[in-house]
Amino acid sequence: MIYLLDADTLIRADALYYPPKRFPTFWPWLAHQGAEGQIKIPSEQYEEITAGKGELVDWLKEPEVKVALLFDEEADTGLVSTVTLKGYADDLTDLELEKIGKDPFLIAAALADPRGRCVVSFETSAPSKQRANRKMPDVCSTFGVTCKNLFQLINDLDFTTDWKP
Repeated sequence: MIYLLDADTLIRADALYYPPKRFPTFWPWLAHQGAEGQIKIPSEQYEEITAGKGELVDWLKEPEVKVALLFDEEADTGLVSTVTLKGYADDLTDLELEKIGKDPFLIAAALADPRGRCVVSFETSAPSKQRANRKMPDVCSTFGVTCKNLFQLINDLDFTTDWKP
């Protein structure tokens, strides 16, 4: 299984759940899992994060981290279109497209191999939401793509704070 990370997953992990100074083991573990092919960040999500500033951005730009985590696969524009049109709406306005951002790219990357890939996002299901307000777990469900949060990923890959490379 390849876990494909949403930008917000890393941003929130850095800021709230696993700050590098409090959980220094988490970040090398994440890079290690990337090097092993278990965790990846599609380029669209990587670019969302690295457009900013801070320790997370600096860490992601380190050459060995970038190589380990960056998902080396071009986006399938047909799948991105399918996710956008059938997962959100076929008549989205420019404002709505801006609101959903790069989420269709992430979901499309998982949709390319739904049995072998999983989206990781902190968004929570809200089935009543429509159009650009739909949440990633619900759009994933539309296409039979698994969506988990970071804590489920950590459980699946058995991260512990005494992990050593």
